[in-house]
Amino acid sequence: MEAIRVSGNRPLSGTIAISGAKNAALPLMCATLLTPAPLHLAHVPALADIQTLTALLKQHGTHIDKGDEALRLTTPSITDHIAPYGLVSAMRASILVLGPLLARHGQAVVALPGGCAIGSRPVDFHLRAMKALGASIEVIGGDVVAQAPRGGLRGGLIQFPKVSVGATENALMAASLASGTTRIENAAKEPEIVDLGKLLIAMGAEIEGLGTPIIEIRGQSTLKGAQHRVIADRIEAGTFATAALITGGDLYLAGACEDHLRAHLDL
Repeated sequence: MEAIRVSGNRPLSGTIAISGAKNAALPLMCATLLTPAPLHLAHVPALADIQTLTALLKQHGTHIDKGDEALRLTTPSITDHIAPYGLVSAMRASILVLGPLLARHGQAVVALPGGCAIGSRPVDFHLRAMKALGASIEVIGGDVVAQAPRGGLRGGLIQFPKVSVGATENALMAASLASGTTRIENAAKEPEIVDLGKLLIAMGAEIEGLGTPIIEIRGQSTLKGAQHRVIADRIEAGTFATAALITGGDLYLAGACEDHLRAHLDL
């Protein structure tokens, strides 16, 4: 198709099913690396980034069964702690395997990510978080080489100079298996953070402060499997809601969360 022709000047009406949020689904998938038990994720969008992360998780030993907008992920053991450039370069969110690999396996080698070229998105905050949990970090030849201390990661104080959604997600996952209590200050408050936290709580983690700038996590020695539904994509819902508003239409956005939609549209 070379062009799309839109005939406007009419209200939009009807029902639209809102997809699962990709930015929520990706860290939820990475949480499989924290446990040998199965994770069942529903409402997973069928997008290229989901396929890319599927390939990366398989590299680490994850078995993945696909259903209709659903994934069953099981990682009995970490079979490979290296996330190679060939897979990581396709998507910046691949850095999210760093925390889970360190927490469960004690070591990780993750290539510096590529992918989306919007602005500058350094991984410094991710590395800062892992160091606060006791990990040693080196960057060697384009790879982040991380090693947990003897006995595993331990709780600590993570202070982000700026808010980072991805770094907060990595810290949440790593801290869930670290010994002791971790406090994250200047944590991201986005719905995707809350969604990940809810999954980790279902897996057995103890987390307080989700949706606020300060999150506390009491790490567990093991985490269990869980079932979880990915939240709706608030950007997709906001786009359709805006279209309905400006055309005077009447749309029903199936699956959209009112609170997330209000926050996105600043209503």
